Amino acid sequence: MPAERDSQFAGLRALSGAPPADRNGHGAAVNGRSAQGYAPSNGAPVSGRPAQGYAPSTASGWTREHPSWPPPASPWSPGNNQASWDAADSLDDTGQFRAALSSFGPRKAKKLHSRLSRWKPRYWPLVVSFLVILVIVGWFTEPYAGPLGLALTIMWTWPILVTLVGIRGIHRTRKALRISNARWRNAGPVSCEDFLIVVVPSIGRHDTYPALERSVLSFIAYLPRCFPRLRIDLVIDEGCEAAGRIRRLADRSPLIRLVVVPRHYRTRHGTKFKARANHFAHELRIYEREDYDDVWVLHMDDDTGVGPDTAVAMARFIEEQFEAGRDAKHLAQGILTYPREYAPNRLTWLADSVRPADDAARFSALTGGGTPRAGLHGELLLVRASVEAEIGWDFGPRSITEDAEFALIFSELFKGRSAWFGGRCYGASPATIRDFIRQRERWCWGLAGLVFNRSIRLRDRAFLAYSMVSWVFGPLQNVGVVLLIGVLIATPNTAPISLFIVPLWVLNTSYTIWMYWEGLRLNAGVSAHGRGRRKFWEPIAVVLLIPFFGMLEGIGGLRGFLKFARRAENKFIVIAKPS
Repeated sequence: MPAERDSQFAGLRALSGAPPADRNGHGAAVNGRSAQGYAPSNGAPVSGRPAQGYAPSTASGWTREHPSWPPPASPWSPGNNQASWDAADSLDDTGQFRAALSSFGPRKAKKLHSRLSRWKPRYWPLVVSFLVILVIVGWFTEPYAGPLGLALTIMWTWPILVTLVGIRGIHRTRKALRISNARWRNAGPVSCEDFLIVVVPSIGRHDTYPALERSVLSFIAYLPRCFPRLRIDLVIDEGCEAAGRIRRLADRSPLIRLVVVPRHYRTRHGTKFKARANHFAHELRIYEREDYDDVWVLHMDDDTGVGPDTAVAMARFIEEQFEAGRDAKHLAQGILTYPREYAPNRLTWLADSVRPADDAARFSALTGGGTPRAGLHGELLLVRASVEAEIGWDFGPRSITEDAEFALIFSELFKGRSAWFGGRCYGASPATIRDFIRQRERWCWGLAGLVFNRSIRLRDRAFLAYSMVSWVFGPLQNVGVVLLIGVLIATPNTAPISLFIVPLWVLNTSYTIWMYWEGLRLNAGVSAHGRGRRKFWEPIAVVLLIPFFGMLEGIGGLRGFLKFARRAENKFIVIAKPS
């Protein structure tokens, strides 16, 4: 590990000086199979530690040499913000608690898992669209380039590397699913012996609480069957407006622990926002000696839940890593999907079709290939606790895409040690087009900072920089904008400088169509409404709207890059998500 990163962990190993435990917990009593987590019989904490709150004693090892001195505050109590508790009394919907636990039900959950286990990405939408578009474009393309020829040759050809990586990812996903299904075909229910800690940081606003409640209750409903040793850490800032409601949510299950980040908490590098909360939870795990190889941390956003397939896929992955021995992976990510019933805005739901397909293609190729140079999502991110302890989340005050920065540092320190699995998590699309653009703006803003971050090796950020170019210049390469410019200059000729470029353009376009087509299939497949099927008009609509969706993505990306270029003050924009 580079010396500059090692300094931020000074004193942490002294706090957890016991030798790492092996698979059976030998070598460290605190990491034994019965020392942490929760008993499967009645759900009570085996360790005797309170389910909520956290109050380490300064006399028990949290010294002034610790990077985050002073130590975390004592458990947060209602008295600290009684007004929020009182205001929340009239807002809680206890009916939603029962609805979340029974959203699928045993029979529907079994059907959903069976349906999802049969999914694999299809080639035919890519092949058919390529052939059709090639014939049409080849027929109408002029044999010579116009004034726009050189610019269009560069802009419309530029994404070809991303396209080829994505096609490689499609092949890899199909192969990975085929191998996994063959390996576990006759296996019974999987019960993973490793300790799983689900970390859910939340901004703690009233408008984000309903989605948080839905997500947390899904963890309780589906994870314990495969993970008898389970804990869910809800991480909030001290004094957040929905603290009372979140505290009562934590009280509903002994599996949930409330972790409150004190106002005075500062990281060594002054990290803010979500990364600050993640780093506090990370240091807390090290302090409690939970940074071992057989402890896994599942990072989830506060609007993203799990389903019956998620727990099975993660448990199988972790057991496979135990059997792999020295070749085991340390990090993995699955597919982020968007059920139709979580989407009040059908337009943004269709626009988000691109994201699950991207997980099954580009992210499968890179993260599944061992090195996540395309970045990572902040949800369904499964990391070995001992590995996360080597990286942390203290990336500085300008970090607003901490998951991608974590991915690039992981690529440097643990090359070839990441993986992809076929499990899904269930999120919600933005409720409005404005929120959709603001979300993309923050992503591009943060990723632009990573591209120009010289503390990260150029080889690890090169692919991200290459991908960002198409995003930032998205509005200029939009087909509608190009045709409008052609009309204004009275030369609507869009031919490239060479006709040999046309197949590359067609391949890029076909891959984009595939992403929206297959992504819609994924999102519809996890939806309770419609029995996992697309409505007849949705595939047609999503393809016809691709230029519009591309413009929305491009506007958000361009706005984010301009804010980075102007060195505007970083803001971590958290949009409200439907419940």
